[in-house]
Amino acid sequence: MSEEALGVLGICGSPRAGNSLFLLGEALAAAETVPGIAEGSKSLSVRGKKLAPCIACGRCYERGDCCLEDDFQGMRDAWLEADAIIYSVPVYHMSMPGQLKCFIDRLGNSLFGKYRHLFSEDKLPKFLKAIGSIAQGIHLHSGQEHTLTDLINHALLMGCIPVTGDLWQSYIGGAGWTSNDGEGTALERQCQERLPDALLALQSARSVGRRTAEMAVLVRAGAQGLGRAAQGDPIYRVFIDSVPGNPGSRR
Repeated sequence: MSEEALGVLGICGSPRAGNSLFLLGEALAAAETVPGIAEGSKSLSVRGKKLAPCIACGRCYERGDCCLEDDFQGMRDAWLEADAIIYSVPVYHMSMPGQLKCFIDRLGNSLFGKYRHLFSEDKLPKFLKAIGSIAQGIHLHSGQEHTLTDLINHALLMGCIPVTGDLWQSYIGGAGWTSNDGEGTALERQCQERLPDALLALQSARSVGRRTAEMAVLVRAGAQGLGRAAQGDPIYRVFIDSVPGNPGSRR
């Protein structure tokens, strides 16, 4: 394996600095314990960012970039650069907050245009990033699994690898609830108080972080060993070119 460490990007989908950010920090810390993962993982948040919704203008198909100029472009570039991504989001109306959904909508659409030159018809490359997801809400059954499923579908649509933590705390991703406590620091405080449900959320977040990082390392090792076999297929071109040591590598 190349000595170059892999980068993990944390994306907090909450408009405030609270429980989702706390769980994301724990997941990223766990990811950094995996050999081959870079220290000082990058973390982004939708908090304070301007992320307009997609207006389906079609310009991205023609020019390869979004016509809306806001904070999307910086988040997109960070997403593309990362080897692994961990989302941590609160549940809003049984799913993710609108700010994150705006980013995801525009990400998929704009990347069709960005890599259109690789294909004779509309396709997305297989980005093959390891993607783990964490969702938390104020109530026990308030949409955590729906939210995680939406993020898994996003990973699949982007040609990535959805990763879960370990059973039994993490069936399809990390999940937790704040026991009807609406404070932004509820989970962190409850963990300090050793409350069982909060500790389970913490354990599942750490598990997702570690397993996501491990998957990224395994995928990188496979690409270095077998990358030449996929070199001729344009659907793998973006991923193969991102792996050090492979022909056309950007690193």
